[in-house]
Order: sequence, then C-alpha cells, then structure tokens
Amino acid sequence: MLARMISHPNGHIQGKIALKGSKSISNRVLLIRALSGLDYAIDNLSDSQDTQILEQLLASNADLLDAHHAGTTFRFMTAFLSLQSGEQILTGSTQMKQRPVKALVDALNELGADIEYLEEEGFPPLRIKSPSKQKKTRISLAANVSSQFVSALLLIAPTLASGLEITLEGEIVSEPYIEMTIQIMSDFGVEVIRMGKVLTVAPQSYLAKDYYVESDWSSASYMYLIAGLSESADIILQGLNKDSIQGDCAIAEIANNFGIETKYNNREIRIIKKQGVQIKDYIELNCIQFPDLVQTISLLCAGNGVQVLFSGLQTLKIKETNRIEALKNELCKVNVALMKMPQKFSKNSKIEYYLQEGKVAFPANTVEFDTYNDHRMAMSFAPLSILHPIVIRDSAVVEKSYQNFWNDLMDLGFIVELQ
Repeated sequence: MLARMISHPNGHIQGKIALKGSKSISNRVLLIRALSGLDYAIDNLSDSQDTQILEQLLASNADLLDAHHAGTTFRFMTAFLSLQSGEQILTGSTQMKQRPVKALVDALNELGADIEYLEEEGFPPLRIKSPSKQKKTRISLAANVSSQFVSALLLIAPTLASGLEITLEGEIVSEPYIEMTIQIMSDFGVEVIRMGKVLTVAPQSYLAKDYYVESDWSSASYMYLIAGLSESADIILQGLNKDSIQGDCAIAEIANNFGIETKYNNREIRIIKKQGVQIKDYIELNCIQFPDLVQTISLLCAGNGVQVLFSGLQTLKIKETNRIEALKNELCKVNVALMKMPQKFSKNSKIEYYLQEGKVAFPANTVEFDTYNDHRMAMSFAPLSILHPIVIRDSAVVEKSYQNFWNDLMDLGFIVELQ
C-alpha cells in the first residue's frame, strides 16, 4: 500500500500534458473488434488497468477469467461470453463481488444465454455456458442502475441472429455513455435507431477500420481541479476535442463557474485560470449524466468554499466504493461537510439531495487521505496539495484509469514523494 506525500512550492501551475486515450472509448472499441472477428489498429488506446485487463480477457482461452476491480470490463465480458461456446467462470475482486449485475444477467438469459451465479444471487462471480438459440428480440431493461448494462447489450445486439429491441425503463443514468456507445457503433458501420427510450438494432456486421481514441476527459477533469485550486494556471492537454462524445467533457463548462477558461485547438485544449473573477458562493448540480465528475466537483467547491447542492448521485453507491460515504469521511478531515438532505426537502419529487458546505481548512498535522480502493478518490484529493502538503494512502490505485497521474503532477511542478 504505497503512500505518497504531495506538495506544491508556489501554487502557480504551467505545463503540457499528453493524456492517454479514453478508457470508456477504448473498452467499447476493443469489444467491437472482438465481436467482429476482424483485426485493425487502435491508436492512442488507454493504458489504464481496466483496458489492459479487458484486452487480456478478450484474448484468453482460459476457463477462469478474472476482471479484478474493472466494472466496465466485467459487464462487457459478461455480454461477450454469453455468445461464446464452452463454459467460463467470470470473477473479480472482493469489491467486484459487491457490485450488482442482475439486470444484465436477467436480460441476457432472456435472450438465450445460460448464466448462473456461483455465490450471492445478483452478484459476481458467474458461470457462463454455451447459449441456446435467440429466444427473444425485445427486452425491457431498468436504466436507473448502470448505463454499462445498456451499452453491453447494445454492443452485442447487431451480432444476434434476429437483432434486438431494448426498451429502457425508469430514469436513464449516465446517458452520455449510451450515446457514446451508439456513436462508436456507427463509426464501425452499425446503425442504432433510437426513438425515445426504445433502441432498435437490426442484425448487422461491424466493419474493420483503424481507429483513433480521443484522450480521456475524466483524466482531464483533475487538471481542471488543479487549475481551480491554483494561484494561476496555464495547462495544455493534448488529445482532446471540443465536440467530444465523452460526457465528462462537461467539466469544461462547470469549471467556467470557477474562473477556468478552456481554449480549443486541433486535438488539444488549453486551460487558463482567469484572474479577478468573482466566484459564486452557491451552485446546484444534477450529476446524473456525469457521475464520475462528482468527486472532482466536490473538491473544486470545497477548495473554494462554494456551497453545492448535489442531486443525481444514486449510482455513486455502487461504484468502486460507496463514493458518497467515502467523500463524507475524507472531506470531514479538512472541515468540509457533506450531508444527505431530509426527505421532506423533496417529499414530492423523491429526489435525493446532498448538501456540501465549508471551505478546506487544514489542521496542524499533515492530513492523510484514504482512497477506499477507488482511483477517483486518490486523484480528486491529490490536488489539495496545492493548498497544503498532504498524504494519499494506497496511491497506486490511480493505475486503474490513469497510469501516469503522479508523473504528470510532477511535470506540473508538484513534489511527489513515496512514504
């Protein structure tokens, strides 16, 4: 469990960072390549652990496949293996075994898959056997648990003998990830017809084409956080587009509220902290479409003393950890409170609201932040070191999505020391 002591000498940030490819895009493109049975080059592929694990599992002939902590990898592999002959066991870490997969498994079994639970019903690990002929062409799927279930089904849909019609039920969470899937499928020649909450995919073949993966906007969000906590910032991030298919590009607009300007060029952006900007002392944000930005936004508000009313946090409870509880615990160490509002606050809408208030204040001793086996906890709290030296425990967890995070911080002038 490597801990790192992090600090910055003056709070003035300047540099150029070449971000690796998006994990979300990379994983979809890898699955499409495997489903197509064709070979083509993928440029700027993510170097995240999640993507590396998916690539290894797709190429493996082993009977036991371990997705470790990789949630997207587990969901995508479940769908992929449901089409394959033979028998495989798909498992994951202790953490993964606590992440629900029932909605996806039920849908696949309805279609003709043969999947059973080996331990607790509704959760990994799974035994996946050879499928029967397609039983249904239409299914309904709860869309309020995970967009990864929807994406997994969409990606395999064109390879089914009779295609597939998916009706999404309830509130759709992380919808930009579904739209990303549809766009990438289109890039490879497959059409998805969407009419509201109904997605229709006819039997089709994926085309082979070399593909460039845009760099990762989720990783870029931590650079926006660094800029937002800095005295001054001028950061160039390579590999990003203005018209991105990644939902987390929303961070550019959100950061504008904190005096952070984004300038776009050909496959790169420039982040500049404007001086003399009056920051609002209160904002409201529904994060249902970009849940992976919540920790970044939380720390951006905490560092600037901005009160924020969050909604749309329901999927955070089933991520790598319960991110709401993890945020509560760690923010408390620097005198910031995150609390769930009483039900009477929204008794008609039934929406869950969380209020965060307070400005980061450091005690006399060096604060050590826990990461809860969650890469985003490590990367969202690390920028606080601009304000005061801190320690991040289990700091290697960032490798799940952003292998070069600590080196990139050092390139921006941070002092990062192993403890």
